[in-house]
Amino acid sequence: MIGRLTAGTAGAALTAVLLAAVPAGAEPTAPVPAAPDCAGVDAGAEVPFFEIEAECAAHRGTVIGPDLTQASLPSEASGRQAVRLSAAGDHVEFTLTEPANSLNLRYSVPDGRSGTLSVYVNGRRLDQRLAVTAKYSHVRTPFIPGSKIHHFYDESRMLLGRSLGAGDRVRVQVDAGDEAGPYTVDLADFEQVAAPLPAPGDALPVTGFGATPDDGRDDTAAFRAGIQEARSSGRPLWIPRGTFEIGSALQVDQVTIRGAGPWYSVLHGDNVFNNNHATGGIELRDFAIFGEVTERVDAQPANGFHGVLGTGSTLSNLWIQHTKCGLWLMNGATRDLTVEDSRFLDLQADGINFDGNVKNSTIRNNFFRNTGDDAIALWSNGVSDSGDSIVRNTVIQPNLANGIAVYGGESNSVVGNLVRDTNALGGGIHVGNRFNATPLTGTILVEGNTTVRAGALDPNWQFGVGALWFDGRDSAFSGVDIRVRDNRLIDSPYEAIQFIDGSGQGKPMGNVTVEGGSIEGAGTFAVQAQTGGTVSISDLSATGLGVTGLYNCPYPSDRQPLTIDGSGNSGWDGTWTDCSSWPDPGSGPPPEPGPDDNLALHGPVTASGNVGGYPPAAAVDGDADTYWESTNGAFPGTITVDLGRVTEVGRIVLALPPSTAWPARTQTLSVLGSTDGQRYATLAGPEGYRFDPATGNSVTIQPAASEQRYLRLRVTANSEWPAAQVAELEVYRE
Repeated sequence: MIGRLTAGTAGAALTAVLLAAVPAGAEPTAPVPAAPDCAGVDAGAEVPFFEIEAECAAHRGTVIGPDLTQASLPSEASGRQAVRLSAAGDHVEFTLTEPANSLNLRYSVPDGRSGTLSVYVNGRRLDQRLAVTAKYSHVRTPFIPGSKIHHFYDESRMLLGRSLGAGDRVRVQVDAGDEAGPYTVDLADFEQVAAPLPAPGDALPVTGFGATPDDGRDDTAAFRAGIQEARSSGRPLWIPRGTFEIGSALQVDQVTIRGAGPWYSVLHGDNVFNNNHATGGIELRDFAIFGEVTERVDAQPANGFHGVLGTGSTLSNLWIQHTKCGLWLMNGATRDLTVEDSRFLDLQADGINFDGNVKNSTIRNNFFRNTGDDAIALWSNGVSDSGDSIVRNTVIQPNLANGIAVYGGESNSVVGNLVRDTNALGGGIHVGNRFNATPLTGTILVEGNTTVRAGALDPNWQFGVGALWFDGRDSAFSGVDIRVRDNRLIDSPYEAIQFIDGSGQGKPMGNVTVEGGSIEGAGTFAVQAQTGGTVSISDLSATGLGVTGLYNCPYPSDRQPLTIDGSGNSGWDGTWTDCSSWPDPGSGPPPEPGPDDNLALHGPVTASGNVGGYPPAAAVDGDADTYWESTNGAFPGTITVDLGRVTEVGRIVLALPPSTAWPARTQTLSVLGSTDGQRYATLAGPEGYRFDPATGNSVTIQPAASEQRYLRLRVTANSEWPAAQVAELEVYRE
């Protein structure tokens, strides 16, 4: 029964080291997600199997997790939990909810070990045991900054030899002779695999050209002869049941290759298809590709398919496992391609990467799990990917990058996908000008997607990456309209939405419109903004925030914070006020300030302008020897601080540096307040205030007590300098 599952480019990991942007304070701790997640979420691809988490099944063993700590077994488990089997008799027993005749188990065994697990059906052990190995796992990528040993899990499949119904039990158990343990069982997929597909009536069997299944001998020459004949005759090439060895890559163009189904027809090789050129009309359907790639070497094209597909090609119902990437398109133009209904499992790098010059193509209804980099990436490398659609796919556990990434390109869309359980060096869904891609242009649509536990603590940056994040690292967003509509972000470990310039240069964010959608749990913030500019967010609701609604602290700190336009938002109106520190996930908002607490200290601050070296942040840094100075000769000069919440304001203290080198001066200023940052009322009218080093070089203003969130000073004159000057702007409740 086909159902929707309920439940991160070569070099595309986050490699920008932004340690200088990390505020002082303790390293963030990994949040602990709720457990277990057995019900799941109805979203993403329609798949021909159903999934049962080990921690949700009957078991004799030890549940590990939940834990999000990088390089730990729970962090790479689906749902962040799994079951450890250590001794003889330990087991996980799955009770089926639908008919099935096959098992695909996701597991981990210690590095260097191989062996078996025993399989029982309704209490009786099968003669066949399930093979398990660490051959393809425990991967090291020292050339990727911040990566650790990762890719701990692998998958092994078997036909059970009988059809089972709902209520039947399938057990995996450690018995005598199972020598690979201790075992960690994450989940099992169960599927009612149909009988082998018949050959099309006019098909050319590859066995007719000398290929022999299951003999371990190289069948490349036979496949090449069959492909040539199939192309010249216009007939499909047929792959019957069995495993065929492909020792060197095949080239395909204007040809159809079909198999008996991905459980039956298997091509075994590290780079089965590699096209340097193609006109198109290629169809690859109904077979599996299994490789033997055990480490990531980016210089080697060890992919299921590598190269170009021309115009009008289709890849459908494929199962690609143990290659470097599933599909990497480059070397020429690909147009009107469809990749659909396929599985990409246990890969060392990307699932699918459109490496430039792929247009009007669709990636739809595919399933990705345990990729070593982005599961799906549109990387406009040299030539834009344009008009491409990523539609209704499911992504689970990309190890070192994003679930879905759009790096540059023109008018591409990401619609209706599910991204679950992402790991370090990436987030859930990402849109960015990065990796020297052609800049984003046209309309980029991100609509109706669901993320679950997406985002992670980046080990280079030492702050969280969002479930949905936008990065102007190479260039600011201009000439593009990014529309973000009705996405559902569930249990994000850190922030739900992030805006950043990953180069740390403060390039402003812009041209992003968020319309609708929900945030249903986040470890820290609904929105984390680390650069300036202006975006629009409307009708976005948030619940279950671990800290508060908004972190709005640009880097460098002398830049203006992000301006957020829009209306109709709910549940995330608070702002983190201390830009010098990071809160731990789930730590909650800071306590209510007392009468002696400076409400403005380290708060987000903006100004009408400033002289270089005298930024507005200096007025709220707690150091009276540093100061803000407005643009010279441009009165009035204004400075505005966000107190983080609507709170009582009763006393304002302004100071200049206490050094006697400063002559006394009078500044004429007024104080304004606002609850929403839009409409300001005068709290203290224009008046001249005398700053004298002999009396501390400070003044106190005590307007009538009122409830405010934003305080603005408006300076219209300074007797000693043609600009506004403030060393400390302090705000107190009384």
